[in-house]
Amino acid sequence: MSIDDIKKSPVDEIEDVDVGDEKKQPHKGVYLLPNLFTTAALFSGFYSIIAAMNENFTHAAVAIFISMIFDGLDGRVARLTHTQSAFGAEYDSLADMVSFGIAPALVVFTWSLAPLGKIGWIAAFIYAVGAALRLARFNTMLGVEEKRYFTGLPSPAAAALVAGVIWAANDKGVSGESMATLMALLVPIAGLLMVSNVKYRSFKDLNLKGRVPFVVLLIAVLVLVLVALEPALVLMSVFCLYGLWGPLGIVFKRFR
Repeated sequence: MSIDDIKKSPVDEIEDVDVGDEKKQPHKGVYLLPNLFTTAALFSGFYSIIAAMNENFTHAAVAIFISMIFDGLDGRVARLTHTQSAFGAEYDSLADMVSFGIAPALVVFTWSLAPLGKIGWIAAFIYAVGAALRLARFNTMLGVEEKRYFTGLPSPAAAALVAGVIWAANDKGVSGESMATLMALLVPIAGLLMVSNVKYRSFKDLNLKGRVPFVVLLIAVLVLVLVALEPALVLMSVFCLYGLWGPLGIVFKRFR
């Protein structure tokens, strides 16, 4: 090292640096439209907890289904309007944790599991932590997971399964306390299915623009009529069958 190098000041070093292009400034602001749908989903999940605290369990269950609708819309709106962002993805994940993780766990605990004491809150916690792990794994597998399938039961479907049982039971006049043992089994199973490696169809490859046989339209109309007549029972049945879809698929493959 020469004497000139030793005498060189930090200011000189800075002046010797070729600045080149200016540093990119971070984007200010967020996209309004998709984040409004995410906020609506979060609000529905939060309202579900409030309704359960007031022992209005039918409203609590319905609010979870409404949250599912908004959650399904925010991503589609973002893609259609080309307003996807890292902020929106993180916000959506946090909202999902409230709406499909914490809300169903607290609602089912208040409705049915509380009389079981420690067993009840442990069952609810297994569900909540299953939802958290499911969302974390989903975020780390973006772009890697096969488009046609989800790995593990999706958290909205798990929440709909739990909420569907609560809604249908209340609709038929069945008390939560009488179903405590069943829910103590169903709730942690739903939580474990979320973190399992069981494959579930995502239906993302479903082509709604193409032509279909006329009978498909008739079946769709029939399903809508059934939902209108018995929404609680039909939605509970649909999501219970979807929850069984993955495990039954594994069993059928082994017996082929």
